[in-house]
Amino acid sequence: MKSHLIALVFALLANAAANIMIKAGMNGRPLDPGRPGELLTAIVTNKLVAGGVILFALNVVCYAYVLSRVPLSLAYPIMTSVGFLIVVGASALLFGESLGALQIGGMVLIIVGVAMVASRLG
Repeated sequence: MKSHLIALVFALLANAAANIMIKAGMNGRPLDPGRPGELLTAIVTNKLVAGGVILFALNVVCYAYVLSRVPLSLAYPIMTSVGFLIVVGASALLFGESLGALQIGGMVLIIVGVAMVASRLG
């Protein structure tokens, strides 16, 4: 497999995992945006949130590499849509968020669309 494809897969997985980790770390925490110092401390000292931030940074590095080799019009739709699918699926499984028939139908359409866009990737 080509290195830019491996980097794209890693970038989108890191991005999705970062979102999931930050949600898990912040889930149910009553934070007051009017107290920014307290808010920042709660974020910085949370291991899941810190891990999510690190994954976001790794995502940026890998995605920058991908963009040096793949057209943006190809990389971005794959990055965002596959990441979206991962996050929605994980949200339902891990956080009990509900998915209705319309959302599931939309996800199927996204999968078909990604397959069509990715057919140019090589």
